[in-house]
Parts: sequence; structure tokens; C-alpha cells
Amino acid sequence: MNQKNLNLLYLLLFMLPIMSFSQTAGTLTFSFTPLSHTSDFGDEHVLAVWIQTNTGGFVKTKIRRAGNGTKDHLKVWAVNSGGTSNNCLGTACNVTDATTGATLTSYTSKTIVWDGKNVSGSSNGTTVADGTYKVTIELTWDDGSSNTVTRSFSFTKGPNIDFQTPTSDSDFSAITLNWVPTVLANEELQNNQESLVIYPNPSEGVFNVIAPENYSKIVVFNELGQEVFTQAINQNDSESIPVDLTKLENGLYIIKAYNGSDSIDTEIVLKK
Repeated sequence: MNQKNLNLLYLLLFMLPIMSFSQTAGTLTFSFTPLSHTSDFGDEHVLAVWIQTNTGGFVKTKIRRAGNGTKDHLKVWAVNSGGTSNNCLGTACNVTDATTGATLTSYTSKTIVWDGKNVSGSSNGTTVADGTYKVTIELTWDDGSSNTVTRSFSFTKGPNIDFQTPTSDSDFSAITLNWVPTVLANEELQNNQESLVIYPNPSEGVFNVIAPENYSKIVVFNELGQEVFTQAINQNDSESIPVDLTKLENGLYIIKAYNGSDSIDTEIVLKK
């Protein structure tokens, strides 16, 4: 092997660890609607949504909804998050950065946003290495043994957008999954400094919106010019703002961002 090829080999060997442990910053937006099931508890159900590695290692909880009477129902999540299968309300179960609360009483659309980070005890951790990850849902609508479903959705965290619309089944519908690396979102915003950046578009319900600085409100109008949705903008929340329009009918809408009396707008298409 000549010296030139040897130098190239050394360079590749040097770069391999760096390439293998890239930690791309970004945002995952995941939405779904749990479907109603007949049970002794009526519409009451318990729910957990969390991020895992491809091999099932725990990364971060995003939703944990259960009551004391159902504390033994989220068995899979409870164990995966560090607790025991008979007590999903135990202090050992990690709920850092998660939405928590009592048992749910309605089957409505749910959206989580993951910042690409793990947890360190009770603190938000660091951006995890690029690779394949999973969003996992555990839903229980009865006593937890025969009336429980757990479903995972794999995606690639990395320098490229990963947008998916997984197939609905008898347990979950209107599923969308969208990983967007920060660098692409920022480049898009820099190229459109006084424009709204919307992705994905069309969407099955959840749009990610990036607005220029100092814009404080998003308003959505239908084709008749009627205001059908409004949401405040907090620029400190994340790189992008999830806007959930799953309750609206399919069609063309105008989305506007306001900065005082000034506004910018663009068209979006809702196609479920």
C-alpha cells in the first residue's frame, strides 16, 4: 500500500469515532390520537409516552397520565423508566421533562416534543448520539393485563429530516412523526428572514412553525377568512413551535404570525 493510501486510511480511522458519535441537535414532534375502547371504566384510560434507544434503553418520558387507583397499569413504562411494574407513580419512575397528571377521561389528540436530550436524574441531560430511536406508547383502558397495548415507532435522529405518517390501527390514528435537525431549520429561517417556515406542509394535523424574532402570535384562517385557531409564540420554548390543527377539517388555510400591527403569512394544507 502506497503512502497516499496509508494517509487516507489513517484519516478515515481517525474520523470514524467522530462520525460514529455525532450529536445532532434538533426537535422531534410526534402526534397521535388514542382510539376509544369499551371497558368497565368508561372513557378512563392511563397513558405513557417515552423515548427509547433502538434496543429499548430508556431516554426520556414525555407523558405519564395515571391515578392512584391505576398505579399498577403502566407496567412496561414503569420498569423501563427505572421503577417497578406495580407502581407507575413511584418516585423511581423518571418523569423529568414529562407532562404528568391524573387518569385521562377522553380520547383526544396528543402531541409531544422531544429536544433530542436524555435526562440526568431530575435534570434535563445532554443531546444524545445520532442513531435509531423509538417513540413508545403504552395505553391501558381497563385493569391493565388484557386491555393494554404498547406500540413503538422508530425514527432516525441525525442531520436529515425524518418525517413519517405511520399507519393507523385499532388503537391509534392520525399518527405523525417528524425529526428536524436544528441546523436545517436555522438555515431555512436565515434564507427566509421575514417569512414563516412551516414543515411539514401538507400535514396530517401538526405543523412546525418557525417565526422571525419578536413575533408574538400565530393565527390560522380558513378559506372564508374566518379565524379558526390562535396560539401565542414564546420564542424561548424551542427552535420550532408545534401547531396542532388535527381538529380542523381538511383543506387550505392561511397561517399568520403577528408582530404588533405587522404580520407575515403563508398557505398551509391540512390533509388527514
